[in-house]
Amino acid sequence: MLPPQHGTLTNDNTNFLNHPSVSPIPMSRFRRVRIEDPKYDDVPDEDEEEPHGMLRFKSSNSNVSDDQEPFMGIKVRRKASLHRDYKGDYVNVPSHPFLIKILHKQGDKEVLFADRILRFTGSGKMKRCVLLITDFAIYIVDPEGDVLKRRIALAAVEKICLSELSDNFFAVIIPSEYDLFLASTRKTEIVTVLVEATKSKSGSGFEPDVVFSNRFEYNAASDLVKEVQFEEVEGGVKTRILKK
Repeated sequence: MLPPQHGTLTNDNTNFLNHPSVSPIPMSRFRRVRIEDPKYDDVPDEDEEEPHGMLRFKSSNSNVSDDQEPFMGIKVRRKASLHRDYKGDYVNVPSHPFLIKILHKQGDKEVLFADRILRFTGSGKMKRCVLLITDFAIYIVDPEGDVLKRRIALAAVEKICLSELSDNFFAVIIPSEYDLFLASTRKTEIVTVLVEATKSKSGSGFEPDVVFSNRFEYNAASDLVKEVQFEEVEGGVKTRILKK
C-alpha cells in the first residue's frame, strides 16, 4: 500500500465543517473546519423578492424526494440529509457585485446553487472558496480577493465520484482539464444540481455518471493523480488521500 501523502482525515457524526479555523492548512493537520466568511453570510429570507433586472435564482422549498435524487438509496446516509430542504443560494449572490459581474460577463442567466465550500489544491492544502453552479457552468471563486479561479462548462463534466459512506467529500471528473476534489455539507444537493443541470442542457439527454466507491482516483493536476480511500470506523468515517 502506498504511504499517505498528508496523513489521515477523520470525519465523525458531528460534521467536519464545525471547527472555528478558517485558514488554509496542510492536510496533515486536518481535523474539523468550519467555513465562515462574513462577506458571504447574508442569506436572504425565503420570501424576499429578487431585484428587477437581476439574475434568476432557482430554488425549492419542498423536501428532497427519491425522484430528485435517484442515487440516494445507494449510500449509507445521514438521517439529516434524507429530508433536507433545498434553497440553492446560500450566500445571497445578488448582494455581491463581484459575483454578479462575473456571471454577467460570461452571459449566465440562472444561478442554480451558491455556497461556501472547501477545495483541495494539488499540494493537498484546503482552501475556502465560493462554488457557483449556473445553467451553463461551474465557478470557483476566491472569497478573499474576489478572484475567479476557475470556470468549467457543465458539458465538460464526465462523472462525479463519491464514497458509499457518510462523509462530505466528492470529486468532479473533467477529462479535458484537471479534476475538482471538494468538501461540503451540502454535497447531496450539489451532485443533484450538477446532474439535473447537465441533463437539461444536453440535447441528447446526456448526464454525468454518479459513481460510488470507497476508493477512487482523481487528477489533482494535469500530471498528478491521487487516490482517495474511505473506511468506516467507530464514530465516523476515516478518509485517506494518497499520491499515486
